Amino acid sequence: MRFIGVIPARYASSRFPGKPLAILGGKTMIQRVYEQVKTVLDDVFVATDDQRIFDQVTAFGGKVIMTSPDHKSGTDRIQEAVTKIGGDYDVVVNIQGDEPFIQRSQIETVCHCFDDPDTQIATLGKPFTAEMGMEAIENPNSPKIVLDNKGYAMYFSRSIIPYIRGKEKTEWPKQYPFLKHIGLYAYRTEVLEEITQLPQSSLEIAESLEQLRWLQNGYRIKVGTTDVETIGIDTPADLERAEEFLKTRASSSSSR
Repeated sequence: MRFIGVIPARYASSRFPGKPLAILGGKTMIQRVYEQVKTVLDDVFVATDDQRIFDQVTAFGGKVIMTSPDHKSGTDRIQEAVTKIGGDYDVVVNIQGDEPFIQRSQIETVCHCFDDPDTQIATLGKPFTAEMGMEAIENPNSPKIVLDNKGYAMYFSRSIIPYIRGKEKTEWPKQYPFLKHIGLYAYRTEVLEEITQLPQSSLEIAESLEQLRWLQNGYRIKVGTTDVETIGIDTPADLERAEEFLKTRASSSSSR
């Protein structure tokens, strides 16, 4: 199977304008993401609607494609990019442009989901641990996944699922292996084209989770399990923390 990674990158952002061009450890964010995934997949492209990002990717030797500024989601932008790129790819991997520490193991896990011929879409889940407590599980910004016995998603929710009947909430983390959704996606090429034609669904609107549109329309989403959760960068404060993380990692490496 041939896999292509596409990194959607917009300049406009309400919380962090210009985020893809923010400097982290001497490199732009988009360069760090690109370099992290380039060695794992058969091909990688950045899909952008901004000339500044286009020029930056070209400058560091990356592959980039210009897309429409009118897309409502990264999924739509990726579909346009794949159509323009062409080529005979079986699976498209959606790489978030604000994940400069994305790990090889995460990408490999989501790709291996397609070893199952029934997989149409794949994503990742990370088990919550009992040590995290209920506060982490209750966080609506950490969507939960319920799986069937074959590892396919039955539902995603910002609420706690499932409900543990007859137990105090403090006991819930020890009663059931709650699973946190990690937002790395991959799609069979023909499925990506289909899902971008779907209108928003009632469940998607209710929970503000795009993947519910796909589930509600009958698509099968395989969930690979990972024990890795990386640092996503949504705000300038996140960037500062990431810079400190890089310095700490470099310091520990040099002291070995």
